[in-house]
Amino acid sequence: MALNRLELSGRLLELGPLRHTPAGVAALEFKLVHESELEEAGVKRKVQAEIGAIAFEAQARLVAGRPLGSAVNVQGFLSAKSRRAKRLMLHVTNIEFVEGE
Repeated sequence: MALNRLELSGRLLELGPLRHTPAGVAALEFKLVHESELEEAGVKRKVQAEIGAIAFEAQARLVAGRPLGSAVNVQGFLSAKSRRAKRLMLHVTNIEFVEGE
């Protein structure tokens, strides 16, 4: 069985408009920024990355109501943006907002 799971903490950097697919499913594209310090090959490394993400239904509505800069922990999987655009997107299946940050 192939694995495709991702957990990431970050902050909301950009929010697109809440829209609906032709099937009527709520969808929201957004961008996260992640910053951390991790160990690689025995050396501490500063990690900075931006990743495009998309959420559907309840998760999309949760994100839509939050201000930019909100701290989040997300879980999901990676997939191509579309059949034509092979750029990876994080498909968020669970999102938790970190209060007080």
